[in-house]
Amino acid sequence: MKKRLSIADIAEALNISKTSVSFILNGQAEEKRISKKLVDKVVQYVEEVGYKPNLLAKSLRTGKSNTIALMVEDISNPFFASIARLIEDRAYQNGYRITYCSTDNDTAKTKDMIGIFQDRHVDGYIIAPPEGIEDDILSLQKNNLPVVLFDRYLQHADTDYVITDNKAGTHQATNMLAKNGYKKIAFITFANPQVQMRDRLQGYLDAIKQNNLEHFVAEVLFSRNDQDITKPILDFLNQHKQLDAVVFGTNHVGACGLKAIQQLGLKVPDDLAVISFDDYDVFQLHSPPVTAIAQPIQQIANQVINLLLNKLNGATDILQTQQIVIPGQLHIRSSSAAKIS
Repeated sequence: MKKRLSIADIAEALNISKTSVSFILNGQAEEKRISKKLVDKVVQYVEEVGYKPNLLAKSLRTGKSNTIALMVEDISNPFFASIARLIEDRAYQNGYRITYCSTDNDTAKTKDMIGIFQDRHVDGYIIAPPEGIEDDILSLQKNNLPVVLFDRYLQHADTDYVITDNKAGTHQATNMLAKNGYKKIAFITFANPQVQMRDRLQGYLDAIKQNNLEHFVAEVLFSRNDQDITKPILDFLNQHKQLDAVVFGTNHVGACGLKAIQQLGLKVPDDLAVISFDDYDVFQLHSPPVTAIAQPIQQIANQVINLLLNKLNGATDILQTQQIVIPGQLHIRSSSAAKIS
């Protein structure tokens, strides 16, 4: 196996400075006023002996790597994994590869990963963004790199985005529970300031107000340890034994909530009706099957990749933005059946 070529190796072989090589490989030759002759010299050498020389040389010459960065909160989450699979297929059909990362909803990590992807000369970005990366996105756009957000958007960043109508989803779910005879309906979600989570909470509160009911809200801290999520849900349900229904704000919270309900020995829907945002297989396999607000994954993926490809192919201007909101789908199952008086 060949040793991976380093900047120092190239500099020594060509008898030029490591700084110049670094600027050339990172696409900063023009900015640093490095001559085309020297750039060509480095590119030719990289083609001949470099690590993955063809891809790197091509990106240096054409300004394109035919690679798209897909940055999501957690690639193992069923929602993000399904979206990623569909986007990858469409991208590949159009001559692009996808490179993934999980941001863990961490602003600093996301900023670091954007920097790494810039060094790799990716052509465009698809991001489910955490808070606080508005300046980074603006910088990408100024460098003619298209950005499409999905699942949530940033209020102070003018970008393309594709989202589900979160507010309408929880409003419809809560309203259905009220019409089915439930009077003490809770909303349990992650403590999260992002727009999609705020909208889901607001949809619940609007429906509660519309039906002249009392609101019960619990916001739990995110953790990779499910027990750290299940425990506060268990405590909340114990403190509010009068509840007869609950809407969970995400499928992760919903799955942990079902564990809490089981530990309490409650029967669904006889003791507690259940609806969760984000449908996935666990809810369909649960006994009884759980009603869920499904995000239209196929539509989201298609809209996201279409927006990005149009910009990459020059069909639309980088700074011309579109905001697409797609209705969710309430999949009604036994867990929210009408209350028996």
